[in-house]
Amino acid sequence: MQFNDQVVVITGAAGGIGIAAAKKFAAEGAKLALVDLSLDALTKAAESIPGDPLLIAANVAEEADVKAYVDRTVERFGRIDVFVNNAGINGATAPIVDQTVENYQKVFGVNVIGAFLGLKYVMKVMIAQKSGAIVNTASNGGWLGSPGMSAYVASKHALIGINKSVALEAAPYGIRVNAVAPSGVDTAMIHDIEKNTAPGKEAEARAKFQAAVPLNRYATADEIADLMLFLASDKAAFITGAYYRIDGGMGATSA
Repeated sequence: MQFNDQVVVITGAAGGIGIAAAKKFAAEGAKLALVDLSLDALTKAAESIPGDPLLIAANVAEEADVKAYVDRTVERFGRIDVFVNNAGINGATAPIVDQTVENYQKVFGVNVIGAFLGLKYVMKVMIAQKSGAIVNTASNGGWLGSPGMSAYVASKHALIGINKSVALEAAPYGIRVNAVAPSGVDTAMIHDIEKNTAPGKEAEARAKFQAAVPLNRYATADEIADLMLFLASDKAAFITGAYYRIDGGMGATSA
């Protein structure tokens, strides 16, 4: 029970990776605060998660909501030991000439501002404790390009930059900050991308995307969650400021 009685906050907790991470942290004895936009979705997700997690509906792009989910977690549990900064969206798929300001603002609102706000308020708690571990959910889009997904790719490049800077700010307080950077994961998000990329030809898009992965498949949410648990654990005690490619070998094809 490597997270026995530790308090773990997970955003995007009603999505595939969030649910997988919540199950694994709960199995290791953690107390959970699960955050997502929809309380109904969280309630449904919690049916498969052991224990009695705190469920909090919040828009991570709104500062008042972020402060509220952090405050409610501390009120319930007294501390925050692990923060899985996981909420993210892919946005609309379109070439740059057809992209809209609204889409960019929406994607950056969740993927960059939402991540920043979570770090801002969780870090205040961890600094007071002089301890903590943070795992940001980045993407292979944080170093690779992808046609039609400039907003998402730009947001994940930004998140990797934030990850590095915050790790340096956090280190003097004994807080570690790392990121996981998956390629396509077999969750609703990648299936939405398939639909947006090739409407009516999702199976062809899926085959093309998986063929681009040297291991010739998508990751599973459990595989991403396993890496999150490792980075949050004492087994990664000397790792901070890093981002870990978990991409079936895609990173080996680039500089």
